[in-house]
Amino acid sequence: MPRIHVVGTADTKGAELAFLADEIRRRGGTPVTVDVGTRSATIPTDISARDIAAFGESSLLTIDDRGTAVAGMARAFAAFIAGQDVDAIVGVGGGGGTSIVTAGMRQLPIGIPKLMVSTLASGDTAPYVGISDIVMMPAVADLAGLNRISRMVLIQAAAAVTGMANARTSFDTGKATIGLTMFGVTTTAVTQIIELLGDSVDAIPFHATGTGGKTMEALADSGLLGGVMDITTTEVADLLFGGVLSAGPERLDCIARTSIPYVGSLGACDMINFWAPETMPDTYKGRHIYRHNANVTLMRTTPDENRAIGEWIGHKLNRCDGPVRFLIPERGVSALDIEGGDFWDPAADAALFAALTDTVRWTDARRLIRVPAHINDPAFAKTAVDAFNEIKA
Repeated sequence: MPRIHVVGTADTKGAELAFLADEIRRRGGTPVTVDVGTRSATIPTDISARDIAAFGESSLLTIDDRGTAVAGMARAFAAFIAGQDVDAIVGVGGGGGTSIVTAGMRQLPIGIPKLMVSTLASGDTAPYVGISDIVMMPAVADLAGLNRISRMVLIQAAAAVTGMANARTSFDTGKATIGLTMFGVTTTAVTQIIELLGDSVDAIPFHATGTGGKTMEALADSGLLGGVMDITTTEVADLLFGGVLSAGPERLDCIARTSIPYVGSLGACDMINFWAPETMPDTYKGRHIYRHNANVTLMRTTPDENRAIGEWIGHKLNRCDGPVRFLIPERGVSALDIEGGDFWDPAADAALFAALTDTVRWTDARRLIRVPAHINDPAFAKTAVDAFNEIKA
């Protein structure tokens, strides 16, 4: 019988919490009700707000300012839940409750079922989900007591989270799990690499759209990846020059922290990503762009921009003490950066390659491999796999 934590603010969502717990119990789960409210609860819970507050500031339950109290309770709940034995977790909440509960959910490993019934689920959920596997379920109506709509939603939530908890299993194949970064313009390269790796590893590609890079590195930090083939580092270009697909300034830090085997390259560093052309900063008007589709615009990087990208990656690599192999595809870094292609610019590529080469302190463990091929050529894929096989644990 899975232990399912049922979390919400029992001062304002007590009826919903009790109803949800009863429905979970009726379906064979063992609910553990948790109060994360900052005022007096309207129902008894298995874990009280005072229990949660003990993991935060001592004055947490006496703070008058609601915003400060919510932020403090979010930190306290995150600290509490990280140390619990959780089979699954379901939350109910409006704005404050959603912020508190999802702060804790994001601390739990990927694979533990996380369902958030929220009045905010139909809007921008990125601040609540982050890089976790939280499922946001719209409450439809406001959560202000039980009615025919809220009962229907909560019954479905109980059925969903109980089913998720019962279905939870380990998918450990016994093979090393490898993270790879991929973009549309490097798909050919990564597909070939995965084919060459074959059954020797469990290969997991991540879309290099900011969230993808963050997720891959979070998995590496948690010990779930045995190596990284970071073929597509385009997120660095967006970070440095205001693109919309940045993975943040922490990109590559986990490689230094974990020292896991790392094979990297410069995939799609020839471009900075924006939404529709009219959303681009005025400072980029007149630049060389490529309309990927109606909502995505790619802007070709200049030699100066490429020089900055190469130096940024180089400084990050210098902090990596584990085995590193970094590949430079000398005939282009994306499907557009190829002779005759829209982004073909040998001078810009040369600046990128030289900056990286000159910045990194190359050692026996940290090696540069120049590949006289395009990134999507079979020769590049084979070289990348050979390099990984050389350094894998």
